[in-house]
Amino acid sequence: MAEIEIRLPKMGESVTEATITNWLKNIGDNVSVDEPLVEVATDKVDNELPSEAAGVLTKILFEKDQVAQVGDVIAILSTEGESSVSVTNNIDEIPEVKPEVLVVSDSISQNGKVEKLSKNSDSGKFLSPLVRSIAEKEGISQTQLNSISGTGQEGRITKKDILLFLETKSDVIAAPIVKGLVSIPTPAAQIIPNNVSGGNFLSNIKEPIVLPNPGDEIIEMDRMRKLIADHMLMSVHVSPHVTSYVEADVTNIVNWRNKVKKKFLEREGENITFTPIMIEAIVKAIKDFPMVNVSVSGNTIIKRKDINIGMATALPSGNLIVPVIKNADRLNLTGLTKSVNGLANSARANKLKPEDIQGGTYTVTNVGSFGNVMGTPIINQPQVAILALGAIRKVPAVIETPEGDFIGIRHKMFLSHSYDHRVVDGALGGQFVRRVADYLEAFDVNSEF
Repeated sequence: MAEIEIRLPKMGESVTEATITNWLKNIGDNVSVDEPLVEVATDKVDNELPSEAAGVLTKILFEKDQVAQVGDVIAILSTEGESSVSVTNNIDEIPEVKPEVLVVSDSISQNGKVEKLSKNSDSGKFLSPLVRSIAEKEGISQTQLNSISGTGQEGRITKKDILLFLETKSDVIAAPIVKGLVSIPTPAAQIIPNNVSGGNFLSNIKEPIVLPNPGDEIIEMDRMRKLIADHMLMSVHVSPHVTSYVEADVTNIVNWRNKVKKKFLEREGENITFTPIMIEAIVKAIKDFPMVNVSVSGNTIIKRKDINIGMATALPSGNLIVPVIKNADRLNLTGLTKSVNGLANSARANKLKPEDIQGGTYTVTNVGSFGNVMGTPIINQPQVAILALGAIRKVPAVIETPEGDFIGIRHKMFLSHSYDHRVVDGALGGQFVRRVADYLEAFDVNSEF
């Protein structure tokens, strides 16, 4: 019998670890090639990993809720053969994963002894052996652990969470825990990227403890909602937001789509929506004003070569995810339509891959799909701008002609452009959204797809 090592594969740029959320096979089960073996969750997306080999599952090296690093052996399969082999996705591309030596002080608790911590927090969340070991050696009490809002699966405290807690420990006052309430989030400074200058000014900000009234329902945030909350909080603290508004006449677009949508569906097998048409106009405007397609790192500006458009997509759970159309400037309207529909369908079916939500340089969100006429969107870091598309409405409007002005019914929508005032001034932010509106209003009703 030969043993085959199943390793945690690379799952996209910047993803270095994943939490095991569910084993789909038990020890002793037969596993086929490409058969789903384990479900994992990263800070980007949830994934179902298929087996790279066939055999009998003999060992599971990471239990549910434990964190594995990219390249770690997570399971062993046994099969007929003579020698051990190692299997993973693109294993040659995975950098050598060496055991990490964590140096911690030999601190003790107030009573002079190292406090032994429970495997679970007071709220019932699992504390990994690594987290407990760090906490015990650093003299972190159970009460202080309970005050940390974990970013792992189902609120689990990760190594990263506890190390961040240690960095700001001197500024953190352990807050009392109200039984039944969501655990107190960590200070906002802990979610500011290290490369953002001045982030420490938030270290003294404490969130209030909110007591429930009789009859109130306590709802624990799920993992994705916690990630969204942290990301939005970080964005508003990192970027001074300014929003400019423009109203666009999209009558030509509405009439053109009504004329071609049946033929488009028959020929392409896809429904054409307004979103790809809007994205096409945004891409053109980015080419005209490339300084909205940038990122900020400390005191430097990174001007992006590629135009990768993120499109905020609402999930059935009520959460939000932002799949990315890569190199959107290289796609025609048909290509954009297929990309928009494909990513939206994958998002709603929870089938997005890690690379599908990475690398965005500019984001668009369609608040009009919920009947909203405009919005003030929050920038999707590390980008510097985001555009909200309002609902398309029939409104009375003054129409100018050589023969004189008259009142007519037109299809109009508001565009709301939020931008980072550190690097995008009002002139640039306003001119950009005005240019998007100009491209929409100049849409050719006789264009082909």
